[in-house]
Parts: sequence; C-alpha cells; structure tokens
Amino acid sequence: MVTIIKKKTPKGRLRALVKRAKSVPQEGFDAKKHLGKWKLDEDALATQKRLRDEWE
Repeated sequence: MVTIIKKKTPKGRLRALVKRAKSVPQEGFDAKKHLGKWKLDEDALATQKRLRDEWE
C-alpha cells in the first residue's frame, strides 16, 4: 500500500493514515521456520564444496 503525504496534510488526517498503515498485517517470508542448527556428518568445508558443485 502506498500513502502519499503532502506538506499541507492536517495532523488529524496524518495520524489516521499512520494508524491505518500500522494495522495492515504483513505477509511474507517466515524466517522462524528455518532457524536452528544443522547437524553435519562431515567436515563443513567438504559439505560446502559438495553443495556448490550441485549448481554446475
């Protein structure tokens, strides 16, 4: 949502616009889903090289 605020906007209207903008729920990337530790069975450098080779 885009809100255009001009210099002559009254304070009451400005407060209403800010309040409405904060109440909009944000959708997007859920980073908590990817948090945690990754248990490695091999050396970290070897894993990194193996993962990078998959791109080629």
